[in-house]
Amino acid sequence: MPTFVYMTKCDGCGHCVDICPSDIMHIDKTYRRAYNIEPNMCWECYSCVKACPQNAIDVRGYADFAPLGHSVRVLREEAKGSISWRLKFRDGREKNFESPIRTTPWDSIPAPQSLEAPQGPSLADQSLAHEPTSLNIPEGLPTLAKARFKVGLV
Repeated sequence: MPTFVYMTKCDGCGHCVDICPSDIMHIDKTYRRAYNIEPNMCWECYSCVKACPQNAIDVRGYADFAPLGHSVRVLREEAKGSISWRLKFRDGREKNFESPIRTTPWDSIPAPQSLEAPQGPSLADQSLAHEPTSLNIPEGLPTLAKARFKVGLV
């Protein structure tokens, strides 16, 4: 379900705006608080939830994940390097989930500007720049021979 913002907790820092891949998190010009301008377009990646230092962004769970009358709370704990999800069912039971904020060590992924620009034949290649290297596939990505393509009706 789409994310929503508790206006009383939000301080308008803009971390959610910076990280939202679908560009739907915006800062209200009058109140200086974040809000989701298009909930139907939310990818539900929860990047904004994880990025919010005030824990002001929350999510509504799906019925198959949590029954009607439930609540889902997300807690970002930078000191522990984790995200905790607490699911409270309407009968009072609680389930807690914890996962790391990231799965790779900080600064282990090189920034794009630190990588060498692609040259020559790699510009015509369909893979992304540095993709085989970052995926630890030195021989390149596997390809499908043209003879193995299925011929469909046109």
